[in-house]
Amino acid sequence: MSASPSSEAVSEAARAARAAAPSLAAAPAKTIDEALRGMARRLGGGAREAILAANQEDQAAARAGGMSGGLLDRLKLDEARLTAMAAQLDILAGVEAEPAQRTIRTLDGGLVLQEWRRPVGVIGANYEARPNVTVDVASQLVKSQNAGVLRTGSAALASAVALMDAVVAPALAEAGLDPAAVQLVRAKGRDSAEALVSQPGLIPLVILRGSGDSTRSLAERAALHGVRTLAHADGGGVLYLDEAADPAKAAALIDAGLDRLGVCNRLNLLLVHQAIWDATVPGVVDALAARTPAIAASLPPHSHALGYEWALDSAGEATVTIAPVSGVQEAARIANDETSGLAAGIVTESTAAAREFLAAYAGTGAFWNATTRLLDGFKLLALPETGINIDRVPGPRGPVTFRDLSLRQYVVVPADRAGDVSA
Repeated sequence: MSASPSSEAVSEAARAARAAAPSLAAAPAKTIDEALRGMARRLGGGAREAILAANQEDQAAARAGGMSGGLLDRLKLDEARLTAMAAQLDILAGVEAEPAQRTIRTLDGGLVLQEWRRPVGVIGANYEARPNVTVDVASQLVKSQNAGVLRTGSAALASAVALMDAVVAPALAEAGLDPAAVQLVRAKGRDSAEALVSQPGLIPLVILRGSGDSTRSLAERAALHGVRTLAHADGGGVLYLDEAADPAKAAALIDAGLDRLGVCNRLNLLLVHQAIWDATVPGVVDALAARTPAIAASLPPHSHALGYEWALDSAGEATVTIAPVSGVQEAARIANDETSGLAAGIVTESTAAAREFLAAYAGTGAFWNATTRLLDGFKLLALPETGINIDRVPGPRGPVTFRDLSLRQYVVVPADRAGDVSA
């Protein structure tokens, strides 16, 4: 049976990226950083008009199709967001890459053990309709010296094409790198996402981020085809108000956790110690209702799971679940067992309570008197991210950056000739 048009489009992009991969793998760090700075200049200059026009086209189509407000916010590009994207690229260009090789120890027989870091080769990325992610992922791939095949949601395709054609590709070419190293799949429809995770010989690793069910389905398909994934499927931040919480800090952190509703690390579940429930919750509910847009409080008894992720619910995205707990241990248990394990925080003035919560919560990000919105590559690590990995297995966890996109190789060489070889 012949390949579908989407599958062939992905294969063609992967073959082009693979042919161009050596251009990145062999490039000196200075050249890589020149390419990133070139992307930043284009975002801050001549490419803006074309990018914003393409994004307006995407937004208009999305509004006509009934896209929710939270998803529209994720789709939107404006002058401020382009400026922020350019600033992040400049910062990334200034980050020193880790050494390509290091000596670990001396072995018997006049030998030394070295650890070399090598690019994966071609990395795929499938992500939701967020145009900024096109640049985030492309820059991380370039910085890690990997070629890539990117596939975004159809709603953001015009924006992604403009970013690739006016920013990423010309910046690579200007730096003397092969612009074909980073490819964008321009075929619409889910078939192209399925093709991306089905070609291990061309794309051995795929970064997956987006809605839970869709991403889990793609991860399962990838596993069947022998493709490894770094998946970001689920989110939802948890905030626990301890009985020793400062009311002003609690209010500020609730507010900070809801500055954007369509993101994975926003406040999703608010747990309140039962000792302060009656004194605290009515004010919280009123404050949520007074926001613009107003946010509904889902109070007990709940007809849904406590960890239900409202950011993925177009009909209920402006909702926060609020539930009582008996104390630190129950709060940590719920955050561990009934949510995605993305991020949870405690609001308390009690050092003992904070210590107990941080010791008990095993999720990816843990916070004391801080918002879970900080679980973000740039906010935590001053680096753009390809996604946030919440798998409970060894390997990159939390914000995945360029430092996580390399392979480790052990190399044994004669001690007296160790300086004669290099990664």
